[in-house]
Amino acid sequence: MDIQSPVVKTFIIMASVVIVLAGVKAASIILVPFLLSIFIAIAVSPLINWSSKYKVPRWLSVTLVILIMVVIGFMLGGLVTQSLAEFRENLPNYKTQLSGEFEWIVGKLALLNIHLDTELLTSYLDPGTAMQVATNFITGMGSVLSNVFLILLTVIFMLFEAETMPRRVHIAMADPDMNLTHIDRFLQSVNQYLVIKMIVSLATGVCIGLWLWFLGIDHFMLWAVLAFMLNFIPNIGSIIAAVPAVLMAFVEFGFVQAGLAGLGFIVVNMVMGNVIEPRFMGRGLGLSTLVVFLSLIFWGWLLGTVGMLLSVPLTMVVKIALESQESTKWLAILLSGDENDLIIIKDE
Repeated sequence: MDIQSPVVKTFIIMASVVIVLAGVKAASIILVPFLLSIFIAIAVSPLINWSSKYKVPRWLSVTLVILIMVVIGFMLGGLVTQSLAEFRENLPNYKTQLSGEFEWIVGKLALLNIHLDTELLTSYLDPGTAMQVATNFITGMGSVLSNVFLILLTVIFMLFEAETMPRRVHIAMADPDMNLTHIDRFLQSVNQYLVIKMIVSLATGVCIGLWLWFLGIDHFMLWAVLAFMLNFIPNIGSIIAAVPAVLMAFVEFGFVQAGLAGLGFIVVNMVMGNVIEPRFMGRGLGLSTLVVFLSLIFWGWLLGTVGMLLSVPLTMVVKIALESQESTKWLAILLSGDENDLIIIKDE
């Protein structure tokens, strides 16, 4: 058998990819906290770099950032836990209110000779089911965050090593004189994407939380946290985050408040996704909608809940890496969703 044959090479590459993916899935219990640590370290690194400009010792700035993260984490954890407990306590009342709303809807539709079963509607739009979507996602994250000490320790070491990391990457790529600019472009693009996405997602969660609080919807903090997490999943994430909050508004106040809640989600995600994010993100970081959806499925299958959360950042890392090499630019073009982006990648 001629191993130089293109067909044989293709089969060898495909077999190698399958073996690597099987190994990643088997080692996901170790890789997931590690990937989450990388994600957190990159997201907070601008704070460390900013403080260094004012001659703040690196050990002090890292300590302060970690303390802030721990305090915010405990506050959010307490608020989410309290919201879940209150929801479970009020669930029978919510179901009763929902049945009353559906009876009114079914009565109005009956006047138009459209007959529906109230119990069937209630079973499909059960607030407990909507809450289950949120709790499953947050619980999946919680199972990973149970290794919080390991994650924080890893983040601390990464932040201390961040200064020398670019130099190490160049040496590892056999470029000790740091002449290969595509390596620097790759590191800078990944850092830029993750930092901007973190800030935009945080702003999205804050805006959604304030809007739902203004409308008087129960558990607004829980929906805000969910909106923050799911904003890392474009298109699909905002829809998933909106469903339980809008249904809660419908159960509590009816169609008007539910419509206002849904309008708030639409406006915030339109502004953040189509105005704010593209303005700061720049070009060359777009993914096609199909790639976003397939990456959600793929990374979710490979790494679980955290894989779904980090599906787009992980795919962006792959895309940026592919853009950095001439031999793999064609793959980056296949992942791109913007016509201008396609032209720029091809011309670089």
